[in-house]
Amino acid sequence: MPDLLIELFSEEIPARMQARAADDLKKLVTNGLVDAGLTYASAAAFSTPRRLTLTIEGMLDASPSLVEERKGPKADAPEKAIEGFLRGAGLTRDQLEERDTPKGKILFAMISKPGRPAAEIVAEVLETTIRTFPWPKSMRWGSGTLRWVRPLHSILCILSAEDGAQVVPLTVDGITAGDTTRGHRFLAPDTITVSNFEDYSAKLKRAFVVLDPAERRDTIWNDATNMAFANGLEVVEDAGLLAEVAGLVEYPVVLMGQIGEDFLGLPPEVLQTSMKEHQKFFSVRNPKTGRIERFVTVANRTTADDGATILAGNEKVLSARLSDAKFFWENDLRIAQSETGMQTWVDRLSNVTFHNKLGTQAELISRMEALAGELAPMVGADADEARAGARFAKADLSSEMVYEFPELQGLMGSYYAKAAGKSDAIAAAAQDHYAPLGPSDDVPTAPVSIAVALAEKIDKLTGFWAIDEKPTGSKDPFALRRAALGVIRILVENDEQVSINDILSQHATTIENDLVAVVQENNVEIDAGKYADIIGRYNLKEMAEGGRSGVTIHYNSLSLEKQNDLLSFLHDRLKVYLKDQGVRHDIIDACISSSDGAPAGATDGNDDLTLLVKRAKALSETLKTDDGENLIQGFKRANNILSQAEDADGVEYSFGADVKFAETEEERALFAALDTAEAQIKPAMEAQDFGTAMSAMASLRGPIDAFFDAVQVNSDNATIRRNRLNLLSRIRTICSSVADLTKIDG
Repeated sequence: MPDLLIELFSEEIPARMQARAADDLKKLVTNGLVDAGLTYASAAAFSTPRRLTLTIEGMLDASPSLVEERKGPKADAPEKAIEGFLRGAGLTRDQLEERDTPKGKILFAMISKPGRPAAEIVAEVLETTIRTFPWPKSMRWGSGTLRWVRPLHSILCILSAEDGAQVVPLTVDGITAGDTTRGHRFLAPDTITVSNFEDYSAKLKRAFVVLDPAERRDTIWNDATNMAFANGLEVVEDAGLLAEVAGLVEYPVVLMGQIGEDFLGLPPEVLQTSMKEHQKFFSVRNPKTGRIERFVTVANRTTADDGATILAGNEKVLSARLSDAKFFWENDLRIAQSETGMQTWVDRLSNVTFHNKLGTQAELISRMEALAGELAPMVGADADEARAGARFAKADLSSEMVYEFPELQGLMGSYYAKAAGKSDAIAAAAQDHYAPLGPSDDVPTAPVSIAVALAEKIDKLTGFWAIDEKPTGSKDPFALRRAALGVIRILVENDEQVSINDILSQHATTIENDLVAVVQENNVEIDAGKYADIIGRYNLKEMAEGGRSGVTIHYNSLSLEKQNDLLSFLHDRLKVYLKDQGVRHDIIDACISSSDGAPAGATDGNDDLTLLVKRAKALSETLKTDDGENLIQGFKRANNILSQAEDADGVEYSFGADVKFAETEEERALFAALDTAEAQIKPAMEAQDFGTAMSAMASLRGPIDAFFDAVQVNSDNATIRRNRLNLLSRIRTICSSVADLTKIDG
């Protein structure tokens, strides 16, 4: 069974495309071979900046011969139909087989497909792969028609077995496949002839090419960390940068350089970002001081002076880059420490559009400031500090440093806030108010940071809901799903119990009052020309033509319907959040549904996300027990019988169950169990002790099972029947006070 080796050798492939390209090469070739009948034992793909390599072991030397049975028309079908079938099968009439079937005599064709040699199949599959390769971007060069990410120089394609190696005959756009490759561009540029993958990888290594990207990553990281450790330093971890740098070199040579003394006072994040973005350098930190003091660069070759010339050039370029960063930093500090301070940057944001229907960044900040003040007492924060934190949280968007490095927004705001003499809480709010950006990010924990972060996300959600710019399908251009998940995580992970509906209603009222104040203070007329932007932005309805101060403005953008829709959206994201923690969606639905039957969205407690999570987790744990699981069956049986009786009788059995009409011990035991459970569940739910409430509910399993085993609900005695139906109603009412068990699957 031969092995297959393929190498596609080109000019440098962008690092970000290499891993995906190696996977695509493996998938396209192996799928094509299998579809053609060539199975194999194993396959592996590799990439370097100048080559994609695929090795396949234990492949068949030819595809198997097959006989395909093809059903045709009836034997007495019109001649034209039979002739068409014969043309498709490539047979003559006498080669067909006639069989008796329940539908009559049917013609069948037995079509033989002889096997094909592996080389022929590989050539076809590889040519198709090369010509249809899914590069994100590709180019043509010269006079050919082939498109590749960069000019393709050579194709290596050989089948190797115990009796030797065979070059697969293949020519693509003038490039003929062979058994040769080249080593490192500078250190070993000569042609190399190979016979199999083992020979290929060994000769490449001698030619200063490390084929496996994982090996290059390990080499870079081990050499860098060892070099830093020898100097009493540590390399700042950056998996993304490590993968990128490993895709830039075929033979990694790690070098450590110095950062100029003038730049060591810059914030470490500025140094790290500047070196990473512009130079692809790793930052090297002093663990004692936390300062970034050196850098690690990775060269693609060895030199006679052990990299001294390379380092000198890199240090010179880095000095120029960091000079810009230092200028930005010092200039921003002067503004932050000036008389007007960070307010200067906030004022500039009045000229920066946040969204054409939601106003400028300055107006966004004004709304955040008002909402943060309202949220502050709910989360234990000082209202004045929360408002100040919101006012300056986005101020650094006007700074020169953030203009150059947008990824530092928030972080630089915290530095500038401290420099401006703001409190630590306000500085922390500037840094934390975007968080969490991802599912693995930490959430803000300081009260002021919580208030500002919630205000930022809730304002975004209410604003885009107001203008009907909700996520649709996979499209979410404003990251509203992320904002909703951020709200959930901040509240739940900080154990903050707040009413989302109260917040949404309060936020709408705050905006309305602010706009009324603007009109009253300026004593201006509301006309479509002058205030078209305000009217359009907030969907305002003018209630008095040409009115002056005191005019009533109604803020209609977040109606109750939209408010409920937004709450439903938060519930959907909550399901995703809890699903990752092993809580089923039906359990969450049961807890979201109102205990009194009101629809989701009503002010019945289902807008307190923290309580919802606690209740869902408690119910989830209860349903994992035998009592909990069996209780569901008993509850559903009771609910079904009760619902059918109510539909048939046209009445509601919800009151009047009396133990004096009980005829059996099991019936009396259920009355007693319901009394006991109700006495435990009600105070437990009020105290938010959901574990106790769920346990009390689960304790009903035994009495309910015994009741149904011994009692016929639909008794011939009308009084007894009505009493038992009212008893079932008590089961439904008591269990539903904990959760809507009708939502539970199974």
